[in-house]
Amino acid sequence: MVSLPLEGGCQCGALRYELAAAPLMIYACHCTNCQKQTGSAFVLSATVPEAAFSFNRGTASKTEWTSDAGNKRFGYFCNDCGSRIANGQSPSIGILSLRAGTFDDTSWVRPAGHIWVKSAQNWFKFAADDLLSDEQPTDYSPFMTRFQSFGLFAK
Repeated sequence: MVSLPLEGGCQCGALRYELAAAPLMIYACHCTNCQKQTGSAFVLSATVPEAAFSFNRGTASKTEWTSDAGNKRFGYFCNDCGSRIANGQSPSIGILSLRAGTFDDTSWVRPAGHIWVKSAQNWFKFAADDLLSDEQPTDYSPFMTRFQSFGLFAK
């Protein structure tokens, strides 16, 4: 069982955060924006309530762009080391996509599914039971239900 609050931060330690509520889900995003931001094939994002997230050391820098789905997005990152911490939507929808790899303890992190699989690298192999969405899902409830079924957090 994972205990709250969850803590994490950037690579150099100058920017730290606390998350007071369990993630709604974790998913792997294979969009081209995430590939460019991470320099990798995908990113693991923890969908978290924005009100439960706070920086408790350092001041985050902010960047803005338009996503593959055409949404206005913003990202918080460490100005010292450049580590991306979280992304959100403008105007706010009350949810952040927190980079799951920035948690201090990532041993419990497991994606409920994969989005933007049409942009996935051709060498990446999905498991037979993975939840898959070619683009940005309009309904994340199957991802949230699956993530909750992992039983990582107390109800």
